[in-house]
Amino acid sequence: MADDLPLSVVVPLFNEEASLEPLVDQLLAALRPLGLDFELVLVDDGSRDRTPSLLATLAGRVPEIVAVVLRRNYGQTAAMAAGFDTSRGAMIVTLDGDLQNDPADIPLLLGRLQEGYDLVSGWRHQRQDAALSRLLPSLLANALIGRVTGVRLHDYGCSLKAYRRELLDDLNLYGELHRFLPALASIEGARIAEVRVRHHPRRFGNSNYGIDRTVRVLMDLLTVWFMKRFLTRPMHVFGFGGLAAVGLGALIVLWLIAQKLMGAEIGGRPLLLMGLLSFLTGVQLVCFGLLAELQMRTYHESQNRPIYRVRALLRQPRSDALEPGAGVAGAPGCRG
Repeated sequence: MADDLPLSVVVPLFNEEASLEPLVDQLLAALRPLGLDFELVLVDDGSRDRTPSLLATLAGRVPEIVAVVLRRNYGQTAAMAAGFDTSRGAMIVTLDGDLQNDPADIPLLLGRLQEGYDLVSGWRHQRQDAALSRLLPSLLANALIGRVTGVRLHDYGCSLKAYRRELLDDLNLYGELHRFLPALASIEGARIAEVRVRHHPRRFGNSNYGIDRTVRVLMDLLTVWFMKRFLTRPMHVFGFGGLAAVGLGALIVLWLIAQKLMGAEIGGRPLLLMGLLSFLTGVQLVCFGLLAELQMRTYHESQNRPIYRVRALLRQPRSDALEPGAGVAGAPGCRG
């Protein structure tokens, strides 16, 4: 969509009937004094309580609300993607619907965004969650993600973030990659900042995250690492390992052939099997690399997706218009 509004606030919702009305009240109280036209894009992700009906009531009462009701529960990444696709703002802010993020912090993020950053992430520096089950795993995850992706943030898991529209237009969300948006934005060359925000204890319901989230984070982290390092050159990861394995296998086989020529028995030696397996594995890795290169070419060419991003184009101003009858200095005149 065209950027019809200065600001959109996207909030994914799942079984948040108790917190929905207070959330809308807090958002309106924080945003209306800014003097900006804005919209609240509230996305119901297949809630099983009264959230959809309550959302419909609020949409009929509050003109800033745009309600998006998904057919079933798709997960937070899909809900955020639906909100991004529906929103019309030049600046987009996301936050959770459980009242733990404070809407009063939104102006802080917008201020940093207007300083020239493409993404501003919240940092819950005084997080109000259980130390053992939430804080410690989050601390370890943030350190690991920062080390692997090279994007150092204190709090990857904070949903309170602000984005420029042009950045989100370059990002394709799928799976459960919403928590890695700063890393994905870094791949696109985004300028990223972090600000301290408030965090409140959960007032209603229970967290929807369990221990299985850790396993999913690790798998998604491997995907993001590969995308950051080898998105446009997958042959560099498959080809290097493949050529190394082919070389090792070839050396083993040649050495065994030399021993065979000298009269040694090599038929029952495990080293022969190792050499053959190494050679064949290397050939397969090289083939995987070639296939990945072809798929990457198809990915970029089918979507007309460039392999670079231009932040600005700077040039001296010039005038192409010439005075009537004026010619270019040093050029011969035209004769009729």
